[in-house]
Amino acid sequence: MAADPHLVDEVVRAVCAAFPEASRRPWAEGRTAVAALLTAGFAAFVRDGEPDFTEAGRFAAGRAALGVPVAALLSGVHAGRSRILEIAIERGRAAGIPAEVLMQALLRLDRYGLLLERHVADSYRAARRELNRDHRDARIAVLRLLLLGERDDAGPTPDPARFGIQTPTRYHCVASDVTDAAQVRRLERAFTQVGGVVAPVDGRLSGLVPRLPAPLPTSPALVVTTPPVELAQAPAAYALCRIALRTRIGGVREVTEIAAETALAAQPMLAEFLRERLLGALDPGDDFHRELVATARSYLDHGQRLDRTAQALHLHPNTVRYRLRRLQELTGITDRLTVPETVRWWWALHSWRPSRPPEAVEIH
Repeated sequence: MAADPHLVDEVVRAVCAAFPEASRRPWAEGRTAVAALLTAGFAAFVRDGEPDFTEAGRFAAGRAALGVPVAALLSGVHAGRSRILEIAIERGRAAGIPAEVLMQALLRLDRYGLLLERHVADSYRAARRELNRDHRDARIAVLRLLLLGERDDAGPTPDPARFGIQTPTRYHCVASDVTDAAQVRRLERAFTQVGGVVAPVDGRLSGLVPRLPAPLPTSPALVVTTPPVELAQAPAAYALCRIALRTRIGGVREVTEIAAETALAAQPMLAEFLRERLLGALDPGDDFHRELVATARSYLDHGQRLDRTAQALHLHPNTVRYRLRRLQELTGITDRLTVPETVRWWWALHSWRPSRPPEAVEIH
């Protein structure tokens, strides 16, 4: 089981089904976390020694930093543990392992799973206690009210004025898909230094700030900001930021910088139609077809200039010319495109992806 790469995908699918917050994150991110937890678990199982829960603690702290509810987190961990046991039973029986041996192994595996759940819960609560020293729960409640129009009837009424949020001041909306706990805290500090309120909302670092820090912080993850808006416009601005995060471009970007990518990300079905209509003759599993698509994408991104495309891809211009000709033969794309035609082909090429494991839930 430890050597089976498909096992991780099976577990991720089970986690996403039970843990909605996980299904809203990129598939690769969840896969990396699950793979790390499984690797540590199988290592502990094989050596039959003291389990190492370092990765589990890091995972739990990261979810706490993103404001993921502990009940939702544990439901995902429990679902993953249950799926592992189901697969172990199925494969053990198929391999003809004696029932007594299989039962002993399953009991050991289950004990480890219980310890893992307990460690995740303890690490999560410890991280939340540390995080809440700066009133994080109150900031989350204020942002849920201002960005989503939601309030917790069981808790105190959120008070935006407590954090300096008031009309008629206009605020920049901020959202990020950062997942690393240290990066979350670093970005929080950078944006809160200019006032306003920043905290995780539904697993995304989000906020409203009266001005942007100068210089802007750097980030390998995507951080989206909007021009300043009135508080009444904040929910719409936040919805726009969430769409912009689907582009997964990376860096700190104002929505006007990535307007085209954001507009296209809002129409996934139309992107699928364009892929099928314009690039249906290409095979995502074919290496040469992937080279053709990458070359055409770069060609359009560089103003349909052969020299710039060749330089960006470290290719000879004749190689670029050959690939574009082969793509034209396969798909019918021409070398002289109008602006609307360019948009259609650019969109299809950028949404075309090589083969990958199927995702249980599309990320939105």
